[in-house]
Formats: sequence, structure tokens, C-alpha cells
Amino acid sequence: MKYAVGAAALAAVTTGPALAGGIERSVPSVGILFEQGNYVELGFSRFDPDVSGSVAGVFPSGEMAPGFNSYSFAYKGQFGENLHFALILDEPIGADIAYPAGTGYPSLAGASADVDALGTTLMMRYEMPSNFSVIGGVRSLRTSGSVDLPQVASYRLDSSTETDFGYLIGVAWEKPEIAARVALTYYSSITHDFTADESFTVSGLTPGKTSLETEIPKAVNLEFQTGIAMDTLLFGSIRWTEWSSFRITTPDYEAIVGRPIVSYDEDVITYNLGVGRKFNEHWSGAVLFGYERHEGNFKGNLGPTDGFRSLGLAATYTSGQFKITGGVRYVEIGDAKTRLGSNNPTRFDGNDGVGFGLRVGYYF
Repeated sequence: MKYAVGAAALAAVTTGPALAGGIERSVPSVGILFEQGNYVELGFSRFDPDVSGSVAGVFPSGEMAPGFNSYSFAYKGQFGENLHFALILDEPIGADIAYPAGTGYPSLAGASADVDALGTTLMMRYEMPSNFSVIGGVRSLRTSGSVDLPQVASYRLDSSTETDFGYLIGVAWEKPEIAARVALTYYSSITHDFTADESFTVSGLTPGKTSLETEIPKAVNLEFQTGIAMDTLLFGSIRWTEWSSFRITTPDYEAIVGRPIVSYDEDVITYNLGVGRKFNEHWSGAVLFGYERHEGNFKGNLGPTDGFRSLGLAATYTSGQFKITGGVRYVEIGDAKTRLGSNNPTRFDGNDGVGFGLRVGYYF
């Protein structure tokens, strides 16, 4: 019996990055290590969110989350029959915030912030008896960021660009006759020690060079798939990320405002569940549902979202050594509440976004 729908159907998970927990933009996967033979893949995705709020329904924020693009490259090869390796370049985290000027939105009209990152992952899988595999690898992350808050003491911060390293370890089990696979992977945290230029207009404090430490949090990823009928595959993932350990702040900023620039109170669990179907020799498709719980506590003004629900559709065309996967994803972004100063609660509700993605793979 054949259950294969093409591994690219699983790319429904990445048909456009969502505003997932923290500042996560792509979810790392060990799935490429299970491709047959040698394989190379290029990926592109875009997400266009619609995120806005208001103070008591009177002072609107305007749309403050611009659309963004993401790119990826992956190469998979093997040494002999049992040892496989993969190199992945992607943009695992990021942020683009731009509150429009001239809206009258208190404290944040004209404010902006961004985080840019390039991730490099080198990982290996060794096949053991009884369909078990062990997985390990190293990761690097090259990151920089800036914040501009013209209405908050003319505050601005521009960080250095830092490259730091982490690791991943995991285990997998397969039952090829029913296309079953379970992979559990631990991703270590990565700590950046930035030097930043900080400027503001507050008497008694001196702007200039400052240091800040930021931890990109550790995570645990469970990926699974199994055949459930002829040419039909059930697949999904559960990912826990320790976003409660993530903070961007400096002593002077906290002295001015009384809280970090960015921080999160809760860890985040992200769920994805999908069904893939092979229609014929060339075409297969998949539908995917995604979910992050709405917490209901106050969120930061540079990330005013709280959970999400999503629906994604993907189609894969296979011909010879090529396979091409395209997909679209609709995201209902969870309502959020934030604070401006100490007494101005704001609401960000009724927000959503649409993402799409394209992946081109080649076997050789």
C-alpha cells in the first residue's frame, strides 16, 4: 500500500509565517533529514497581517504590523546508507513594527521597531536498528535590532549585530510500511550579548553606549505523521517555546518607562494538525489547522497579539526530479490588551492576516 503524499505537502506548516509566539517566524523541522537521497530546496513566503487597536475606541493606533517576506535554503545529503546530514539557512525570528504617525495614538504614534536574524543549522541523523534514529546538530543565529520611540523621551536604540551558537538533539522512530514517523527534538537557547547605541532626552540619565543580554529561548518540537488510508497522511506538530525567558531591555529604558522594551509573561505551545492526500502521479494536497492559546493577560505594545487560529491549504506538483509546493494560510490573530503608561488600557481586536509560500525542491 502507498501512503506517500510527498514530504513537500508537509510544507503547509510554512505557507506564510504567522505572528506566532514571541517573535518566531519559522518553525525549525528535522523533516528534511528523511528525504530520500540528495535534495536541495529553495523557499519563499510572505505574511500580511492586519493589526490595529485603539484607546477606549477613540484614539486609533492605525495598522502597526507591516507585511514581511521570508526566505530559506536547505540542502540534504548522506554519507553511506545510515548517516544523513542537512544544512538549512532561514530567518527563524524577526519583528517589524511601525505605528503610523499623525494618528494621535498616545505615546506610540510614529514609533517603530525591528529585529532581523539569519539562522544557519547543520544537523545529522544516524539510523539505528529497529527503525530508530538519533539526531544532533549545531545552530548559529546572526541578529540585530533597533527601536525608535519618538514620543517616549525621544528614545532610540540601535544594537550591534551578533552571531552566537546553540545546539539541537533528538530522536526519531519510523514505520515505513504505514508512513509513520515520530521525531522529538530539543533546541537549546542562544544568548546574544549586544552593544547598543542608546539615545533619549531625560535629565539625570546619560545616553550613549550600553550593553544588553537577550536570550533566544529554548524549545521542544514534536513532529509526527502516519498513513490513515491509501494515499492519505495525517501529520502535525506540537512545539513548546520558553518565551517567558525572552527580554529586551536596558537599565535606562526601565528607569524611564518602568518596564522592559519587550518581554513575555508566558511560555507558548503551538499546535499544527493536517491531512495530506495524493491525487495522482503528479499532484497531492494538504489542509492544515494551527492553534496557539489566547492567554488574556496584558501584552507589550511592540507585540500586541495573543494567540491565533489558522487554516492552511497546500498543493504539491511532482515531475521527475522536481517538486513544487505552494500554499496559502489564513490566520485569525488573537485579541490582545496592552497598557499605555499606567492607566490607559488599549484593545487590539478583530485582527487577522494572510500568508502564502512557495517551495521548489530538486532530487539529484
